[in-house]
Amino acid sequence: MQKIGVIGGLSWVSTADYYRRLNQMTQGRLGGVASARLVIESVNRQDYVDAVIDRQDEAAACEIIRDAAVSLQKAGADFLVISCNDVHRFVPELEPSLSIPFLHIAEATADAIIADGFNKVALMGVRKTMEGDFYPRILKARGIETLIPDDDERSYIHDSIYNELVKDIFTDETRAGYVGLIERFRQRGARGTILGCTEIPLLIRDGDTEVPTYSTTELHCRAAVARAMG
Repeated sequence: MQKIGVIGGLSWVSTADYYRRLNQMTQGRLGGVASARLVIESVNRQDYVDAVIDRQDEAAACEIIRDAAVSLQKAGADFLVISCNDVHRFVPELEPSLSIPFLHIAEATADAIIADGFNKVALMGVRKTMEGDFYPRILKARGIETLIPDDDERSYIHDSIYNELVKDIFTDETRAGYVGLIERFRQRGARGTILGCTEIPLLIRDGDTEVPTYSTTELHCRAAVARAMG
């Protein structure tokens, strides 16, 4: 079994969910009391936020992630997963300085959408995910159109993630707000919605909406366990 390197702390809430699901999936496949071989480098989210939001210093934010990736490589990880969607924008810049690969969250998500036969999906996440190019680019290469929320919708989603979800606050009011948005995206032609922040699947569960949703946490963990098992 390969060792999974997890860059976590962005936030600790979703990182804890990654640890739980990686081990549950591993035990489900191997039985007994099997658990995943993994190592976690948990960065201080406040340092990251200070760099990327307060100082708007993308280079400094990237270096925080690079340091974590290098630490995991030194710890013997065979490949890397980042338990945060928006940080994947740094992957192209980080890959040349590492000798182990990243397992990209958008690639895992695209595979699931293709399996369902959908050609248009909405994307929810923080602003840097919704306004960035890596999801639309990866999906477009597979023939999938990305519906991006409008500015007011992006503000609502982003603010609720930063002010609630990453602080482990999940309310019925916010859940209802997200369900309403997912229905609006469906009315605009989206066949499903990507829960493109790894805290959102802790808010929106199966059964909350009739519209298909894609838990990036679940899909990423499933792909990681499959890769670790060879």
